[in-house]
Amino acid sequence: MGNLIETRDLAKVYTRGKQKVEVLHHIDLDIAEGDFLALMGPSGSGKTTLLNLIGGLDTPSAGIISVGGQRIDQLGAGALAKWRAANVGFVFQFYNLMPMLSAQRNVELPLLLTRLSSAERRQRASIALQLVGLADRASHKPTELSGGQQQRVAIARAIVSDPTLLVCDEPTGDLDRQSAEDVLGLLRTLNREHGKTIVMVTHDPKAAEYANHTLHLDKGTLVEQAIA
Repeated sequence: MGNLIETRDLAKVYTRGKQKVEVLHHIDLDIAEGDFLALMGPSGSGKTTLLNLIGGLDTPSAGIISVGGQRIDQLGAGALAKWRAANVGFVFQFYNLMPMLSAQRNVELPLLLTRLSSAERRQRASIALQLVGLADRASHKPTELSGGQQQRVAIARAIVSDPTLLVCDEPTGDLDRQSAEDVLGLLRTLNREHGKTIVMVTHDPKAAEYANHTLHLDKGTLVEQAIA
C-alpha cells in the first residue's frame, strides 16, 4: 500500500495583532494507507493544528498536503468542505452530539448532505451503530447514554459515510479508563478489520499504545518517530 497522506514543507502561521506565531515549521510527513498513527507532544506543540490541516478543517500558510492523491491545500472553501464530507470522519474529545436527537438521528446527520433517501440514511446509520456495538441504543438520546457510549455514537457518525480517513482529537480525553479502552479497541478494530486510516492526537501514552506508530511534535517540529 502507498501513502494516503503526504505533507511537504508544511507550515502554519497565525497572526495575533501585530505578532506572527508560527505554529508548525516545515513538516514533512508520510502516512501510509491503512496506518494508525498517534500524534503526541506537549500542549501548544501544534498537534491539533496538524490534525486540522490533514483533515481539511484548516488551510496551511505554506507547503503541500496531499490526501489520496488530492492536493487539498489547493482547494477553495466550498471544494474543501465537499472533500471533507466525502473522505474524512471526525472524532473529538467532546462528542458534539445534538442533545434533542436520538443516537440514530445523530449518526444520520452527515448523510443529510448526500442524495441518499431517508430509508437509505436510516439503514446506513443502523449499520454504523451496529458496528460500534450500540444497535440496542439507537432510540436513546445523548443524556440517556454514558460518556463511553456517547463517544461510540460519535464514532458511528464519523464512519457512517464510509470515509477513508478518521481524524481523532483526544478521543478518550473525557472518559474513564475502561470506557477509554473500549473506544480505543473500537478504533483499532476499525483500523485492522475495516481498513480505516486513523490519525489520533493524544496526550495519553496508554492510548498511543493502540496505534501502530507514534509521532512526537515539539514547538511545531517533528522530533522523533517511534515505530511500535
